Amino acid sequence: MRLDKYISRSRVADLSSADMEGALVELLNLTVERFPDLNQDTLLKGLLRRENTMTTYLGLGVAMPHVRVKMDRRYILAVGRSHYGIRYDGAMEHEPVRLVIMLIADEKTRDYLQLLAALARLVKEQEFVDSLVHAPDLDTLYDRLFAGFGGVARKPVAAPENRVNRTVLRESEKIALGSGCTGLVVFGDTYAGAFKAPKWAGSLKTILVTRNAAEGEDRPDLIQVRSFSNQRMAQLRSAVLIGITRGLITFNDRLCCVGGLAGSNQVDTIMVVDVEKEFQTLLTGHADLLPPDVKPEVLERVIAVATELAVEGREGRPVGCLFVVGDHEKLAALTKPLVLNPFFGYKEEDRNILNPFMDETIKEFSSIDGAFVIRGDGVVESAGALIQASDYNHVLPSGLGARHAAAAAISVAAECIALVVSSSSGQVTLFRRGVMMPLTEKKVSA
Repeated sequence: MRLDKYISRSRVADLSSADMEGALVELLNLTVERFPDLNQDTLLKGLLRRENTMTTYLGLGVAMPHVRVKMDRRYILAVGRSHYGIRYDGAMEHEPVRLVIMLIADEKTRDYLQLLAALARLVKEQEFVDSLVHAPDLDTLYDRLFAGFGGVARKPVAAPENRVNRTVLRESEKIALGSGCTGLVVFGDTYAGAFKAPKWAGSLKTILVTRNAAEGEDRPDLIQVRSFSNQRMAQLRSAVLIGITRGLITFNDRLCCVGGLAGSNQVDTIMVVDVEKEFQTLLTGHADLLPPDVKPEVLERVIAVATELAVEGREGRPVGCLFVVGDHEKLAALTKPLVLNPFFGYKEEDRNILNPFMDETIKEFSSIDGAFVIRGDGVVESAGALIQASDYNHVLPSGLGARHAAAAAISVAAECIALVVSSSSGQVTLFRRGVMMPLTEKKVSA
């Protein structure tokens, strides 16, 4: 998503205020000066109300206050930089806010959460944020913002070619064609720079899988799996699952997968995967992996958050939790609260899993016993929910406990997908119709 058309040099400023309210007033002064039909007091009250409801701090010294109002344009951006840092309750003590990106959106815009997510991805890049904070003047700051918002801030240098890479990629093409593959999957994190797909013979499609979408954010053939272990091909199953839900990969596809150690610039592994065979136990005679009311981007986001929790834990401790996605009307009859619902009463867009500010909230509540119940459109209905569904027809492998049993049962009782993060092994497991599929491998103790 290109953001450069929403930024103007007249709305980029150095801030003199030491607190967030003063910074917002400064940015609103610049905005209302250009758009006098906007009511500054209404905007300020809306921005402060959201700040009181949920932090808009993203980390790295960046805050992104935002508000939706009725106006004639879709979006307005204003950016302020503080040389000395702004006091902000949501920031870490040693990390004052240095950059404030204020977003005003029309209340009818449909891609509001997508734009928030695109902005959040951009300012989570330490190198990009540093380039803005340390820009020598406002003209340079604006130029870097404009370039970054247009997707050209950091043109990655292509990974250096070498004899081994050329040989492996050439042979992978032969293997793909000889084995009847319909596409080549390249694990882009093998390269420290960018991967440029060669011109394959025939009709082979190329799919790039990476942790970092910055190198191809708008590419339809890019699949982002954000957190995973260092073991080779650890992204494969999650990447194929996401590709299926997007329609990028079909069950009839046979894929030639090419990768190597992350950051090594050395391709050394080729694997041929039959998608139907890989997922046939999960389908159990059905052609639909995704429940009818679940959007692909919602499942993709839940997998990303679950995998991050499995890899990172919470405050240095392992975390176990359960996510149930889809068929929320049926789930309402099959769940009951173990604790007061922390998401009750909030606006739907504020508690949508697609909202980038929900990451920390979900992770913070992951320590509560019970399940997250999430609608197919991404709205989190509740946390700390007790699953009340029985399933006596499935025997789970030894070592799996009540959380996995509840996930298996609810995935049979309702048209939903359940994702479990194991606190003991760090494994992420997906359940559909009672059938389990590990998306990540178990952690190996040192």
